[in-house]
Amino acid sequence: MSELYMKAPSIPLAERVRPITLDDIAGQEHILGRGGKLRLMIESGTLPSIIFWGPPGSGKTTIANILAKHFDLPFYTLSAVSSGVKDVRNVIQTAKDQGQVLLFIDEIHRFSKSQQDSLLAAVEDGTIKLIGATTENPSFEVIRPLLSRCQIYILEPLGKVDLIKILEHAIVDDDFLRSKSILLQETDLLIMLSGGDARKLLNIFELIINMAGSEQVVINNDIVKKYSGHNYAAYDKSGEQHYDIISAFIKSIRGSDPNAALYWLARMIEGGEDPNFIARRLLILSSEDIGMANPTAFVIANNCFQAVGVIGYPECDLILAQTVIYLATSPKSNSTYVAIKNAKQHVRITGDLSVPLHLRNAPTTLMKDLNYGSSYLYPHDFSASFIEQQYIPAELKNPNYYKPLKNEREFRIKDSLRKMWKSKYEF
Repeated sequence: MSELYMKAPSIPLAERVRPITLDDIAGQEHILGRGGKLRLMIESGTLPSIIFWGPPGSGKTTIANILAKHFDLPFYTLSAVSSGVKDVRNVIQTAKDQGQVLLFIDEIHRFSKSQQDSLLAAVEDGTIKLIGATTENPSFEVIRPLLSRCQIYILEPLGKVDLIKILEHAIVDDDFLRSKSILLQETDLLIMLSGGDARKLLNIFELIINMAGSEQVVINNDIVKKYSGHNYAAYDKSGEQHYDIISAFIKSIRGSDPNAALYWLARMIEGGEDPNFIARRLLILSSEDIGMANPTAFVIANNCFQAVGVIGYPECDLILAQTVIYLATSPKSNSTYVAIKNAKQHVRITGDLSVPLHLRNAPTTLMKDLNYGSSYLYPHDFSASFIEQQYIPAELKNPNYYKPLKNEREFRIKDSLRKMWKSKYEF
């Protein structure tokens, strides 16, 4: 181990160069730039309780620290992973005894309902100013009463320009880095590995500088690859990225773009996503977004789902890819999705209407005497196995839940329904 490495500071670089004013923060211009909602709030001297929703390393903790200093409030921090109701109550009691404090709770989405409930009264009466940080959608993970007491600000992943700016500032501002000669020759791989996370970027950067063990360090893709020790396909199977990528994947198939769909598929595969999860979503899509335009798509997707469960990685990559291409290039129709949605909505409005007598089952003599089912016309007794009769409660008249869309197969369905039902089906 080199003497140079031994002299490296024990405090992580990300902590040493943490911004101390709003102007020092890279990115988040939509809320912190001139005219941004959060900046305007701060400049007005107002500090509500806040929940920051954003990916790791986007500045949630940093902004909380800056707000505490700006409003001259004691700063207490808890992690929802290791803290409980007792810890929350201790901070609240401190605030009652000594005055208002700012309580920062990292990963607040991990707090249980009872833990979140313990915050309500103190947030309501202003005993504490709460700042919660979450990587998950707060509307799903944070209880409604707490949400109603907080302002929600969404933080975005940092872009390439922001991340390079952070590196350049670190090289200039940090005493240890300033003592070296560092040249940012290539940053593409370094930026990619960070995934928009400033903390991760600085951690990797510091590791490379220390591992290089030289007064002069040229940062390029080769040295990053040599020293970073990272999997280049970063993918969080349980976090926000998981949902964002599957969303992009589904929307690419729905939008008939096979290349985009394959890209997102590859991202999931390289990130170790469960192939059964991918196949299950393809099965849903085959009915929701293709449906009656190509019913065979459901058969293909179902076969894919079964085959993936039997074969697994790595060979199931081909099966997934083939199915993705087939679905992406298939004609699209959401008429099935719309039809059942319309029918369910109508049922909620009209309630439990009686089944017409001629459609009822008549398993007993009494029911037969009451003419249950006696006037039913058996379609196969008629030409083309069809006879027009009422199949829906008379109160509903002729609701058109299913409306064929403009694709080759549904054009044929539309013509067939019109010929059989004449004026009943108006599209």
